[in-house]
Amino acid sequence: MDPEVWRWIWLVAAATFVVGEIITGASFFILPFAVGAAAAAVLAFAGASDFWQWLAFAGVSLASFAAVRPLVKRLNQGNNPAGVGADRLIGETGVVITDLDPTAEKLGTVRIGREEWPAQSADRQPIVSGSRIKVLEIQGTRAIVQTVNN
Repeated sequence: MDPEVWRWIWLVAAATFVVGEIITGASFFILPFAVGAAAAAVLAFAGASDFWQWLAFAGVSLASFAAVRPLVKRLNQGNNPAGVGADRLIGETGVVITDLDPTAEKLGTVRIGREEWPAQSADRQPIVSGSRIKVLEIQGTRAIVQTVNN
């Protein structure tokens, strides 16, 4: 095949792998192939033979794959450490700012620390403004709470 064609094949392959990684969110599984294709494209533009382009693609892809595996393992371990994200609020206490009424069209609001959150009671019972609450769960942007006896 014409060496000029391989230059563009490798560039298109690299771009396709990058887009595939972005679209699929494949935890850096496809990205090493993009790096390998980019290395092969560099060799193609430098005038290297097909053999060296393919060798670079395979070698750089494998090396990149091996390099990102530890990162992927750490990211996939799951649970956020305590104090990170909205889960840090679970178990915290707060105060009802606007009544939590399960029959109302809008959710009530609670203040937890310095933050205000839309909330609903865990047992679907009304909780009046000024009541102390404890956060049981966070569902998206909504706190699920229960009253706390002083």
